[in-house]
Amino acid sequence: MLKYRLIPCLILKDDLIVQSIQFKRYLPIGKAEVAIEFFVNWDVDEIVLLDINASRKGRKPRLDLIALYAEECFVPFTVGGGISTLSDIRNVIRAGADKVSINTEAVRSPHFITEGAKTFGCQCITVSIDAKKNSSGDYEVFVNSGKESTGLHPAEWAQKVQSLGAGEILLTSIDRDGTKQGYDLDLIHMVTDAVTIPVVACGGVGTMDHFIQGIVDGGAQAVAAANIFQYTEHSTIIAKSALKKAGIPVRLSSQVKYEGFNIDEKGRLI
Repeated sequence: MLKYRLIPCLILKDDLIVQSIQFKRYLPIGKAEVAIEFFVNWDVDEIVLLDINASRKGRKPRLDLIALYAEECFVPFTVGGGISTLSDIRNVIRAGADKVSINTEAVRSPHFITEGAKTFGCQCITVSIDAKKNSSGDYEVFVNSGKESTGLHPAEWAQKVQSLGAGEILLTSIDRDGTKQGYDLDLIHMVTDAVTIPVVACGGVGTMDHFIQGIVDGGAQAVAAANIFQYTEHSTIIAKSALKKAGIPVRLSSQVKYEGFNIDEKGRLI
């Protein structure tokens, strides 16, 4: 049976993990290696690390930091930011990543998706799609940390990246990012309906019920979040417990107790 995945997304800015709010405000949290060490022991399925300054500053991936983080990461590790060549992909994988996430370069050079998939395998290539409603009220894909419009429709772009060889899509709602209002289910459903490859939903989680909605109502194959995992104690275990209680099949650790406790409306242990 297919197991749905729970994935912390770590946003790296100037070598620190930050809380992102609609891709406009960033509040420092701490060091990535500390967060990774905790998450690995908190029953997550994968970890995504996105260096949001790399592409904007024209900087290559920080291989020294990736290698440092990979030493602590014993679950599948996806790295994004500043990846624009096959050599970048190769170097990031050699540094310890299992997959790469490409965003801006995928839009600017779509053939890069195909080249990466042919060289390293589709399973290695995640295309990150950041979308929000434009001034006309239509969903649109944005790049360069949400600052540059593309004119692309998220569902159509998702179909395109699938046809080019992407193995997975990381879909983030810029409008919902950091708001705690829940996933943009219309956006997620639109994209999951358009493709057959896995879609990882991200952006807006404020309660444990939002994870359930992302899968049940949005159709996502994996649910990701950033801020809630940093500020809520035992949040990943509580999230897995909520998914299990809702009848959603997830991978469970034999070392963790998932029943016999209660949580409040904000997902905290009581």
